[in-house]
Amino acid sequence: MKQPNKTKSFIRIAIICLTGVVSSCSLDRFPESEFSDVDFWNTETDLMNAANRHYQLLAGFQLDARGDDNVNQTANSVSNGTRTIPNTSDDWNNPYRDIFTANNILEKGAKAQVSDEVKNRYFGEARFFRAYAYFSLLQKYGDVPLILKTLDTDAPELTMPRTPKAEVIQAIYEDLDFAAAWLPTHQQLPTAQYGRVTKSSALALKARVALYVGTRAKFHNDGDWQSHLTLALQAAQAVMDQGHQLYPTYDGLFQHEAEGPDNTENIFVKIYGVSASNLIVGHNYSRDMENGRNAPTRNLVRQYLYADGLPAYNGLNQPSLTRSTHFVEESEEDSYNAVFQNRDPRLAMTLFQAGEQAYKGPWIPTTTLGSRSAFAAKKGFNLEDWQTNNAGTVDKILIRYGEVLLIYAEAKYELDNAISDADLDLTVNALRQRAGFQARLTNAFAQANNLDMREEIRRERTVELALEGFRYDDLIRWKIAETLLPGQLLGAKFDTEDWVGADPSTLNINSDGVLIVENTNVRSFNSDRDYLYPIPFNEVTLSGGSVVQNPNWQ
Repeated sequence: MKQPNKTKSFIRIAIICLTGVVSSCSLDRFPESEFSDVDFWNTETDLMNAANRHYQLLAGFQLDARGDDNVNQTANSVSNGTRTIPNTSDDWNNPYRDIFTANNILEKGAKAQVSDEVKNRYFGEARFFRAYAYFSLLQKYGDVPLILKTLDTDAPELTMPRTPKAEVIQAIYEDLDFAAAWLPTHQQLPTAQYGRVTKSSALALKARVALYVGTRAKFHNDGDWQSHLTLALQAAQAVMDQGHQLYPTYDGLFQHEAEGPDNTENIFVKIYGVSASNLIVGHNYSRDMENGRNAPTRNLVRQYLYADGLPAYNGLNQPSLTRSTHFVEESEEDSYNAVFQNRDPRLAMTLFQAGEQAYKGPWIPTTTLGSRSAFAAKKGFNLEDWQTNNAGTVDKILIRYGEVLLIYAEAKYELDNAISDADLDLTVNALRQRAGFQARLTNAFAQANNLDMREEIRRERTVELALEGFRYDDLIRWKIAETLLPGQLLGAKFDTEDWVGADPSTLNINSDGVLIVENTNVRSFNSDRDYLYPIPFNEVTLSGGSVVQNPNWQ
């Protein structure tokens, strides 16, 4: 795919408001813009520039080491149970900042001298981002204060209690329904506006939210999960009706070649650019990969199927009932690259093999560069981005069509406790085929090989979306975090020939010769507490006690 001219398509950011925080309350009250409200909020250009603030604030490449799939250079306090209640937290503050931005646009933009169609298009953008922010809060905290208007410094809502999550969820759905009704389709979006949210962005986010809410309700025995999963299925189907296509290659999807409006798999992206020599917004993701800040674990590697479509481990990281004949016992692996042999091709597109050209040359297994697992992340690595510090310009995919297909498959199965071969071909098998993996998942194959269909759909999600930041939240909603997060995190197998220059006496290696990255004695998950984040101390204090702490956080 031809790379787009980022100079033309990059969303220019206009910082027109929200220049500082009033420190008396972190529900993010900001002073008025330097622009007079009389002079601003009048034209379509004003509305577009105001909406640009959302794209500027949008988080892009974030290294998520909370799950069991990858590790950072040091242990993660969320997944090993060592975190405490923070005084303040960006996990709370940043979403409320974004919510204020949306509320500001929705209120002040009402006076713009434009048609309802134009006005509602930018109101749709604001409501999309408001929903996006509330979903982030919902995932972490459950009940949160629902604020749908801007607040003065003496507003009583500043000390309001947490709103029941059912109301927050409903507000999210209403925002996304409005956005889907008024945003342009991806076909209607002008090329020069590529990167702005579309109808598909709103529908796909609704599908994501509804799947999360529905499955969390189902497996935590917390509410009417059927209605949410029905919405997830309907929203995913609506996206599928919009004419999106999977990008032709899996590894190419995360490179410059896949950027721009011609790639309709990308439904919502954060745009970086323009180039290292003409930088507007950059990131350091490829350098972070080199430095081991996104190092895959063997726990992730075990989830990849073999060429015959069979596993070696189940979704709980235990030996599967039926094991592929291609599986080699970990104690019998004769080289670093043994784990790549006869596997789903996505494994070799996600991790570097020993000897493969990587960060500074051929990859030599090591833990000295920060990769505590000795596995090297490859997915999304870009040599051009790597060459200049903090000047990466590969776009960050935030929602893609591949995820929508997985949402459809999971929602379908969880609603009906069954899924047809036709729907598997439409979703799971389409993703496998794109990656060049010929093994097809069917009901007959699953039954003949004692495979659990739910587990295989979850497996597909795990490997297709590997290292894209979904794993921890999936463990939470499936209610298996209490099983997987306290377990050992393992890395590569040590062998003298491949680990050139490594001293095995400095490594923690198990009886199979496999690197122990984190042992069970340093990992913990309290199922009575850790399925929700602690509310920051300042939010409880500044509310006068109206905001109540989550259970069992002290």
